[in-house]
Amino acid sequence: MKIVVLTGAGVSAESGLGTFRDTDGLWTKYDLNDVATPEGFARDPALVHDFYNARRANCLESLPNAAHTALAALERSASHSLTLITQNIDDLHERAGSTEVIHMHGALMQALCVACDARWGAPIRMRPDDRCPTCGTRATRPDVVWFGEVPYQMDRIGEAVQASDLFVAIGTSAEVYPAAGLVELAGGETLELNLEPSARANAFGARQFGRATEIVPAWVAKITG
Repeated sequence: MKIVVLTGAGVSAESGLGTFRDTDGLWTKYDLNDVATPEGFARDPALVHDFYNARRANCLESLPNAAHTALAALERSASHSLTLITQNIDDLHERAGSTEVIHMHGALMQALCVACDARWGAPIRMRPDDRCPTCGTRATRPDVVWFGEVPYQMDRIGEAVQASDLFVAIGTSAEVYPAAGLVELAGGETLELNLEPSARANAFGARQFGRATEIVPAWVAKITG
């Protein structure tokens, strides 16, 4: 069976990483126009770097949870082919053992050079005057997709979802496009696993609600026998 899984912030929330749209989420504490847009970075790169430096430190202090571990086990299953797509910029899927993760919104642990498009492992603290190790230009930023930018690998993602036998969205709010519209592309069955119904819950053929650390391992155990 070809399974495509899309994960969102709800998968990492139980590892202590903040979600965005809850009542106490990141967007209630920060103006996204200041810290998550190209325009905000142009206005105040130090503020944006400080925001992502704090998130990077938080990520390094966090550990994968049972949902991450279950999805890594699903990848190793001989009976299924898994494409794992995440909206999350943390590296908890990889630290849990997943080896093929499509980070459609980029990766917190990577840096990007705007001048030459080079990518490398980000230091714990990035600064506006950091030089690119490839071209030497002071044009470095976190390798994350900001609002107004195109998510990564959308052609590959669309093809995988269309060819899937089962598309599963886990821990997503379904309020951010194009990720929220992927269920419409699904070529087979669809399932939402979430703490509560998302904005697109009715678009899924089946739905199950609960804590990710409980419902994801149970679902993986069921389909892997």
